[in-house]
Amino acid sequence: MNIGGRIRKKRKEKNLTQSELGKLVNVSSQVISNWERGYTGLSHDDIAKLATALDVSTDFLLGNDSKEKLPELTPKDERDIAKDLEKILSSLDNPNEGYSYFDGQSIDDLDEEDRELLKAALETCMKIAKQIAKKNIHQRNTEKTIINEENYEVNS
Repeated sequence: MNIGGRIRKKRKEKNLTQSELGKLVNVSSQVISNWERGYTGLSHDDIAKLATALDVSTDFLLGNDSKEKLPELTPKDERDIAKDLEKILSSLDNPNEGYSYFDGQSIDDLDEEDRELLKAALETCMKIAKQIAKKNIHQRNTEKTIINEENYEVNS
């Protein structure tokens, strides 16, 4: 995908019109359209402004970095993760649950520091998993929207 395609993709994901994005980077909607279609080039300043407006790195826009920022977790997401983490930790404390062993040791054999490290590792994994899931759901919805818009343009 070229820089124009990446601009368009991120603009659509953020539910911005070309005009709205243009206002954020101080150019007209026609300039945004030309960039997206590859008709005109971008200056370094334009790329930096777009990266900020689209919440991506300049490397991403230039195609040098496939890493995109993960969505922020909402307070509800944080509460859900904390609740699920407590369920997991309480199941580790219950030998009847079958999860009471970690790295070949009973959870009872772990000292307080190791228990805290285990809790932190689980929490981090759960947060990243939630962010990736949110990103994937958002991307699927965005792709459906783009396909629907393209079908509408063809049929119009």
